[in-house]
Amino acid sequence: MKVAVLDVGKTNVKAVIVDAGERREVAAHTRPNRVLTDGSYPHFDVDGIFAFFLQSLKELNSEFEFDAVSITAHGASGALLSAEGLALPILDYEFRYPVDVEAAYDEIRPPFSETFSPRLPGGLNLGAQLHYQKAVFPETFANAQAIVTYPQYWGWRLTGIAATEVTSLGCHTDLWRPKQGGFSSLVETLGIAGKLAPVRKPSDRLGYVTEEMSAKIGLARPVPLYCGIHDSNASLLPHLGQHEAPFAVVSTGTWVVIFAVGGDLDHLDSKRDTLANVDALGRAVPSARFMGGREFELLTKGQGTATPEAIHRVLEERIVMTPSVVPGCGPFPDAEHRVVNASNGLNADETYVAASLYAALMTKACLDLTRAAGPIIVEGPFARNTLYAEALSKAIGRSVIVVSSSTGTSVGAALLAVGSSAPSSLQEGREASSHQLPDSFQQYCAEWNRYVGP
Repeated sequence: MKVAVLDVGKTNVKAVIVDAGERREVAAHTRPNRVLTDGSYPHFDVDGIFAFFLQSLKELNSEFEFDAVSITAHGASGALLSAEGLALPILDYEFRYPVDVEAAYDEIRPPFSETFSPRLPGGLNLGAQLHYQKAVFPETFANAQAIVTYPQYWGWRLTGIAATEVTSLGCHTDLWRPKQGGFSSLVETLGIAGKLAPVRKPSDRLGYVTEEMSAKIGLARPVPLYCGIHDSNASLLPHLGQHEAPFAVVSTGTWVVIFAVGGDLDHLDSKRDTLANVDALGRAVPSARFMGGREFELLTKGQGTATPEAIHRVLEERIVMTPSVVPGCGPFPDAEHRVVNASNGLNADETYVAASLYAALMTKACLDLTRAAGPIIVEGPFARNTLYAEALSKAIGRSVIVVSSSTGTSVGAALLAVGSSAPSSLQEGREASSHQLPDSFQQYCAEWNRYVGP
């Protein structure tokens, strides 16, 4: 079965064909995800993305004739719908609200013990976005007919059917009770219970692509569209039928998200970006995160490689990068980033090495905070960084399995159409190599810990 997956990441947008039976991608079209700065606030270029999707689906269908469509998208976003379309542009979650608006939101948001959503900057809590839109655009907000979560916004554009779903509601929105599996008290406080579209499972068939959209894509027969899933949970999904708990999945992209499958929620620390996510089966999963992909790009600017000479200098001279490159989130949200012991500067390869070790040790910190146990599976772009994977394995002292699929989110989303939790007989991943880092790496880890603290 071939599934067309629309994959909306914060950095890039993809249209992918997945062979769901073999759990592999067979084709992909990609474009950058742009933030527009016209209008009242920064917002996503949804019309540009949708035009890209339609053209990509047309080209991919002519070559592969897909059987179904599924959707995955980043969290911290939702859409306010009117009879004509979007009532307001979809906010860029990195936009910071006026101080008085943020203070007012802090007064009404539920406690961490209810939602397991930490208070995050800007609009990283979807509830904060809805509060901002209601406070600043009260008339438009009042007249809106429906609120949908972000993957389901794209489903609505293709089927005309509005929905929300559990993984997107359960990813640090302040709107969901992960333990109870229902809306939080904030929904009533904001007065939006009547606007939130019906809650569906990610694997529910939302509907069929409309005749109008089918004609634009060139579909010869009705094609079902599945409800869709939060992207980090899409990365988690293929592993749920592969491993027995406890185990951990490290989903990497713009964000590095750690899922401690089989853990509990009681020891999570709201001040260090630990939280509960909700998996595709509706279960709460202890999690932690940091903006690792964004940080790695800021540090390396896409340059460098892990040469033996660069590794030797970084370890020998204890060149340490400390958190947080992107402040305000992650396990050390208030720490001020610096580069230690690099008075002579770093070339591109040395920067790449130091940034890889930094990312690995930040991942370890997140794993420790969630008390993750068992093997660690790394998927996404960092799975192709062999130095990162080896450093993580040696730092934490456990097996690290790297999954080399370039878009693990797309494979996970495709599985929604075929029975997502069924075990697979396919060989998955490989253990991280262990030949780049000498024994002195343990002293390097101790040095890093000395600078960052517990």
